Amino acid sequence: MAKKHDDKVLAQNKKAGHDYFIEETIEAGIVLQGTEIKSIRNGKVQLKDAFVRIRNNEAWISNMHISPYEQGNRFNHDPLRSRKLLLHKKQISTLIGETKREGFTIVPLKMYVKNGYAKVLIGVGKGKKDYDKRDVLKQKEAKRDIERAFKERNQ
Repeated sequence: MAKKHDDKVLAQNKKAGHDYFIEETIEAGIVLQGTEIKSIRNGKVQLKDAFVRIRNNEAWISNMHISPYEQGNRFNHDPLRSRKLLLHKKQISTLIGETKREGFTIVPLKMYVKNGYAKVLIGVGKGKKDYDKRDVLKQKEAKRDIERAFKERNQ
């Protein structure tokens, strides 16, 4: 019997890395309905504007878009509905403590399938200011210039 080791990243929130300093990451399961897993496996998921909120000591992901499955007919779901994240109580309490601090929020970073189950990597991040974003872009550009000069020198 073959082992199920997919671990293929199906969706990534690149905007989160640009807008937040990610302090801590946690892997969470996700509660899905009907044909949602089939759409996820087809890569029809988008995390761009998604965010995580804690309600009644439960973690919920909102604004995550999972497209309706093409062959799903009446069993399809609302693409933008809130979905529950599966976390331990201790993890939820640490997330609550982290978000109580000024300027911290919980954002989904990646979605992937691991051992046949859909997983979301969520991160606790502090929002970047505009000057922070500009500084990061300057650092990337300087690093790229150094690598380019080094590569030309070695040829």
